[in-house]
Amino acid sequence: MRREDTKKLNVGGVPLGGDAPVTVQSMCNTKTWDTEATLAQIRRLHAAGCDIVRLAVPDEKSAAALPAICAASPLPVVADIHFDYRLALAAASAGVAKIRINPGNIGAPERVEAVAAACKARGIPIRIGINAGSLEKRLLERYGAPTAEAMVESAAGHVEMLERCGFYDICLSLKASSVPLTVEAYALAAERFPYPLHLGVTEAGTSYQGTVSSAAGIGAMLLSGIGNTLRVSLTAAPEEEVKAGIAILKATGLRRGGVHIISCPTCGRTEIDLIGTAKQVEERLSGCQRDISVAVMGCVVNGPGEAREADYGLAGGRGAAVLFKKGEIVGKVAESEMVPALLRLIETDDTGAAD
Repeated sequence: MRREDTKKLNVGGVPLGGDAPVTVQSMCNTKTWDTEATLAQIRRLHAAGCDIVRLAVPDEKSAAALPAICAASPLPVVADIHFDYRLALAAASAGVAKIRINPGNIGAPERVEAVAAACKARGIPIRIGINAGSLEKRLLERYGAPTAEAMVESAAGHVEMLERCGFYDICLSLKASSVPLTVEAYALAAERFPYPLHLGVTEAGTSYQGTVSSAAGIGAMLLSGIGNTLRVSLTAAPEEEVKAGIAILKATGLRRGGVHIISCPTCGRTEIDLIGTAKQVEERLSGCQRDISVAVMGCVVNGPGEAREADYGLAGGRGAAVLFKKGEIVGKVAESEMVPALLRLIETDDTGAAD
C-alpha cells in the first residue's frame, strides 16, 4: 500500500497519512516536568521546521506539566508512554494531540479499553511503536531473532487490541538499528496494514553516522512510496534531527521551499577555495525560504553548463569568477567579490526565478 492509500489522521490540526504531505517529527530531550525548558526547546524546533513534537512522559510529575505545555506549544504534542496506562489517561485529559504506546505493555484488556476510549472521545490518534530490540519473548523464540516478520506480527497483535476496542485512528512504526531490517519491516507493514507509517531508523548514531543511516533507510522507503511521517533519530540536538529530516524530504522530491545548494567535488582544476566558498554560500542563504537552487562550481569552463538547471550560481577560476542565471553568464567579478556578488544577484533579481 502506497502512502496515499493509508488512513488519514488528524494530529492536532496537522494531517497525517493519505494525501497529506510527509511530516517531520522530533523529540525533546528536556525533562518534561521542566515546563519552561521544554517549551523553549519546542519553540526552537518549530523555528527549525518541525511539524510534530514528542515528549517523554515517564511519571506523574511529567504528566502534570502537559496541560501547560500543550496550551502554549506551537506544535502538536505527542505523549510517549510506556507501561503505565494511567499516564496515558492523564495525557489524553491534558490535551495532547497523539499518544505513543504499545497496548500490550499496559496490562489487562480493560486498561487498553480505557485508553482507547479516552483517545476516541477526544479524537487523539495512537501510534504503536514496534522496536526490534524489545520484541516479545514468544516472537523471539518463534523466529529466533528480531526479523521483519516478527516485527510485523508484533504490530499486528497490538493493532488487534485496539481494533477490538473499536479504535482505528492508528499510526505504526517498526524501527530497528539495522537499515536493511528496518526497510524490510516497513515494506511488509505497508502491504498488510491500512494505517499511516511513522518512519525511522532507531538508535541510528551520532549526527554524521545517524544522518547517513537515516538517509539510506528513510530515503529508500520514501522513494518506494512508503511512509507518512518521519523522525531522524540522532545522538545530537533535536534541531539537528529536524534539519536532517527536511533535507531527506527535499532530496527525495517530497518537499520544496528553501535553498538547494549544488556544488561540484574538488579536483585538480579547482583554482578557488571551493569548499569554503560553498559553505559560506550555504550559511549566508540558510534563512532564505525562496524555492531556488544555487550552484557553486570550481571550474569556469564547465561550471555553467554542468549546473545549467540551477537558478543562480558562480563558477570560480584563478582570481575571478563568472556569475550565471539559468545557465547563462550574466557577469564576471573578482574572486574576492564572488560571494557578495552572487548574493546581490539573488536578492535583486525580480524575474520570478527565485519565487
